[in-house]
Amino acid sequence: MARVKPKRHNIRVDMTAMTDVSFLLLTFFILTAQFAKPDIETITTPSSISEKLLPEGSLMTILSTTDGRFYFTPVDNGTERIALLNNMGQKYGMTFTDKEKAAFANVQTVGVPMNQLKGFLDLSDEDRKAFKSKTGIPMDSTNKQLIDWVQQSLAINPDYKLAIKGDVGTKYPKVKSLFEGLRDIDFLKFWLITSQETAQ
Repeated sequence: MARVKPKRHNIRVDMTAMTDVSFLLLTFFILTAQFAKPDIETITTPSSISEKLLPEGSLMTILSTTDGRFYFTPVDNGTERIALLNNMGQKYGMTFTDKEKAAFANVQTVGVPMNQLKGFLDLSDEDRKAFKSKTGIPMDSTNKQLIDWVQQSLAINPDYKLAIKGDVGTKYPKVKSLFEGLRDIDFLKFWLITSQETAQ
Protein backbone atom coordinates (compact mmCIF):
# COMPACT_ATOMS: atom_id res chain seq x y z
CA MET A 1 0.00 0.00 0.00
CA ALA A 2 1.32 3.45 -0.97
CA ARG A 3 2.41 5.68 1.88
CA VAL A 4 0.45 8.93 2.30
CA LYS A 5 2.71 11.96 2.10
CA PRO A 6 1.98 14.66 4.65
CA LYS A 7 1.01 18.02 3.25
CA ARG A 8 3.90 20.46 3.21
CA HIS A 9 3.45 23.88 4.72
CA ASN A 10 5.53 26.85 3.64
CA ILE A 11 7.57 28.29 6.50
CA ARG A 12 7.35 32.05 6.71
CA VAL A 13 9.84 33.96 8.85
CA ASP A 14 8.83 37.47 9.80
CA MET A 15 11.99 39.61 9.54
CA THR A 16 10.37 42.85 10.69
CA ALA A 17 11.71 42.60 14.23
CA MET A 18 15.23 41.75 13.02
CA THR A 19 15.22 44.73 10.66
CA ASP A 20 14.09 47.03 13.46
CA VAL A 21 16.86 45.83 15.75
CA SER A 22 19.48 46.18 13.00
CA PHE A 23 18.52 49.77 12.28
CA LEU A 24 18.39 50.63 15.99
CA LEU A 25 21.92 49.26 16.48
CA LEU A 26 23.18 51.05 13.38
CA THR A 27 21.65 54.35 14.56
CA PHE A 28 23.14 53.89 18.03
CA PHE A 29 26.66 53.30 16.71
CA ILE A 30 26.49 56.24 14.31
CA LEU A 31 25.28 58.65 17.00
CA THR A 32 27.78 57.54 19.66
CA ALA A 33 30.86 57.22 17.45
CA GLN A 34 33.65 59.72 18.03
CA PHE A 35 35.52 60.46 14.86
CA ALA A 36 39.24 61.18 15.07
CA LYS A 37 40.18 64.69 14.06
CA PRO A 38 42.83 64.82 11.35
CA ASP A 39 46.26 66.08 12.39
CA ILE A 40 47.30 69.51 11.19
CA GLU A 41 50.50 67.99 9.76
CA THR A 42 51.21 64.56 8.35
CA ILE A 43 53.08 62.65 11.02
CA THR A 44 54.49 59.15 10.57
CA THR A 45 54.74 57.66 14.03
CA PRO A 46 57.39 55.07 14.95
CA SER A 47 56.23 51.47 15.22
CA SER A 48 55.84 49.63 18.49
CA ILE A 49 54.63 46.28 19.80
CA SER A 50 52.74 47.93 22.67
CA GLU A 51 48.99 47.40 22.67
CA LYS A 52 48.10 49.92 25.39
CA LEU A 53 45.38 52.38 24.45
CA LEU A 54 45.36 56.10 25.14
CA PRO A 55 43.13 57.32 27.96
CA GLU A 56 39.73 58.54 26.80
CA GLY A 57 39.15 61.91 28.48
CA SER A 58 41.16 64.94 29.63
CA LEU A 59 43.94 64.32 27.10
CA MET A 60 46.18 67.06 25.74
CA THR A 61 48.46 66.26 22.83
CA ILE A 62 51.81 67.53 21.56
CA LEU A 63 52.62 66.96 17.88
CA SER A 64 56.23 67.04 16.68
CA THR A 65 56.96 67.28 12.94
CA THR A 66 59.99 66.01 11.03
CA ASP A 67 61.59 69.46 11.00
CA GLY A 68 61.09 69.91 14.75
CA ARG A 69 58.02 72.16 14.87
CA PHE A 70 55.71 71.63 17.83
CA TYR A 71 51.91 71.90 17.96
CA PHE A 72 49.74 71.74 21.07
CA THR A 73 46.19 70.39 21.22
CA PRO A 74 44.42 71.41 24.45
CA VAL A 75 41.81 69.29 26.19
CA ASP A 76 38.52 69.33 24.30
CA ASN A 77 36.46 71.34 26.81
CA GLY A 78 35.36 74.86 25.81
CA THR A 79 35.25 76.49 29.26
CA GLU A 80 38.58 74.97 30.33
CA ARG A 81 40.14 76.07 27.04
CA ILE A 82 39.07 79.67 27.67
CA ALA A 83 40.53 79.45 31.19
CA LEU A 84 43.78 78.18 29.62
CA LEU A 85 43.84 81.10 27.18
CA ASN A 86 43.32 83.53 30.08
CA ASN A 87 46.19 81.91 32.01
CA MET A 88 48.53 82.15 29.03
CA GLY A 89 47.44 85.76 28.46
CA GLN A 90 48.29 86.65 32.07
CA LYS A 91 51.69 84.95 31.79
CA TYR A 92 52.57 86.80 28.58
CA GLY A 93 50.84 90.12 29.34
CA MET A 94 48.10 89.75 26.73
CA THR A 95 44.33 90.18 26.82
CA PHE A 96 41.90 88.47 24.47
CA THR A 97 38.53 89.62 23.19
CA ASP A 98 35.36 87.53 23.50
CA LYS A 99 35.59 86.76 19.77
CA GLU A 100 39.17 85.49 20.16
CA LYS A 101 38.15 83.38 23.18
CA ALA A 102 35.28 81.85 21.22
CA ALA A 103 37.67 81.07 18.34
CA PHE A 104 40.17 79.46 20.73
CA ALA A 105 37.43 77.30 22.26
CA ASN A 106 36.84 75.80 18.79
CA VAL A 107 40.41 75.68 17.48
CA GLN A 108 41.79 72.20 16.89
CA THR A 109 45.51 72.80 17.45
CA VAL A 110 47.76 75.71 18.42
CA GLY A 111 50.97 75.97 16.42
CA VAL A 112 52.11 79.59 16.67
CA PRO A 113 54.20 81.57 19.17
CA MET A 114 52.28 83.73 21.64
CA ASN A 115 53.12 86.94 19.76
CA GLN A 116 51.26 85.54 16.69
CA LEU A 117 48.32 83.95 18.55
CA LYS A 118 45.95 86.94 18.27
CA GLY A 119 46.48 87.09 14.49
CA PHE A 120 45.88 83.34 14.23
CA LEU A 121 42.63 83.58 16.21
CA ASP A 122 41.42 86.48 14.05
CA LEU A 123 41.52 84.28 10.92
CA SER A 124 38.31 82.78 9.57
CA ASP A 125 37.53 79.14 10.46
CA GLU A 126 38.56 77.90 7.01
CA ASP A 127 41.82 79.88 7.06
CA ARG A 128 42.65 78.60 10.56
CA LYS A 129 42.14 74.98 9.45
CA ALA A 130 44.35 75.50 6.39
CA PHE A 131 47.00 77.50 8.26
CA LYS A 132 50.47 75.91 8.34
CA SER A 133 52.85 77.46 10.85
CA LYS A 134 56.41 78.07 9.71
CA THR A 135 57.77 78.03 13.26
CA GLY A 136 55.41 76.09 15.51
CA ILE A 137 55.36 76.75 19.26
CA PRO A 138 58.86 77.64 20.50
CA MET A 139 60.61 74.98 22.56
CA ASP A 140 64.29 75.48 23.21
CA SER A 141 66.58 76.36 26.12
CA THR A 142 65.69 80.07 26.04
CA ASN A 143 62.02 80.01 25.01
CA LYS A 144 59.83 77.23 26.44
CA GLN A 145 56.34 78.34 25.39
CA LEU A 146 55.30 74.75 24.72
CA ILE A 147 56.03 73.82 28.34
CA ASP A 148 54.06 76.90 29.45
CA TRP A 149 51.00 75.57 27.55
CA VAL A 150 51.31 72.24 29.40
CA GLN A 151 51.96 73.89 32.77
CA GLN A 152 49.04 76.32 32.48
CA SER A 153 46.76 73.44 31.42
CA LEU A 154 47.77 71.51 34.53
CA ALA A 155 47.06 74.62 36.64
CA ILE A 156 43.43 74.36 35.47
CA ASN A 157 43.15 70.62 36.06
CA PRO A 158 46.05 68.60 37.54
CA ASP A 159 44.39 65.38 36.32
CA TYR A 160 45.04 66.20 32.65
CA LYS A 161 47.02 63.57 30.78
CA LEU A 162 49.55 64.19 28.00
CA ALA A 163 50.24 62.25 24.81
CA ILE A 164 53.17 63.03 22.51
CA LYS A 165 52.91 62.18 18.83
CA GLY A 166 56.30 62.57 17.21
CA ASP A 167 57.34 61.89 13.66
CA VAL A 168 59.76 59.03 13.16
CA GLY A 169 62.14 61.53 11.46
CA THR A 170 62.19 64.11 14.28
CA LYS A 171 65.75 64.84 15.39
CA TYR A 172 66.64 63.64 18.88
CA PRO A 173 67.79 67.04 20.29
CA LYS A 174 64.28 68.45 19.72
CA VAL A 175 62.63 65.55 21.52
CA LYS A 176 65.24 65.71 24.29
CA SER A 177 64.53 69.41 24.89
CA LEU A 178 60.81 68.60 25.20
CA PHE A 179 61.44 65.80 27.70
CA GLU A 180 63.79 68.03 29.72
CA GLY A 181 61.20 70.81 29.76
CA LEU A 182 58.55 68.40 31.06
CA ARG A 183 61.01 67.18 33.68
CA ASP A 184 61.64 70.79 34.79
CA ILE A 185 57.94 71.18 35.68
CA ASP A 186 57.98 67.74 37.34
CA PHE A 187 55.61 66.22 34.79
CA LEU A 188 57.08 62.78 34.26
CA LYS A 189 54.21 60.57 33.11
CA PHE A 190 52.99 60.81 29.52
CA TRP A 191 52.12 58.57 26.58
CA LEU A 192 54.03 58.24 23.31
CA ILE A 193 51.74 57.62 20.35
CA THR A 194 53.05 54.88 18.05
CA SER A 195 51.68 52.76 15.24
CA GLN A 196 51.20 49.03 15.71
CA GLU A 197 54.10 46.98 14.43
CA THR A 198 52.96 44.34 11.95
CA ALA A 199 53.90 40.72 12.48
CA GLN A 200 56.69 39.49 10.19
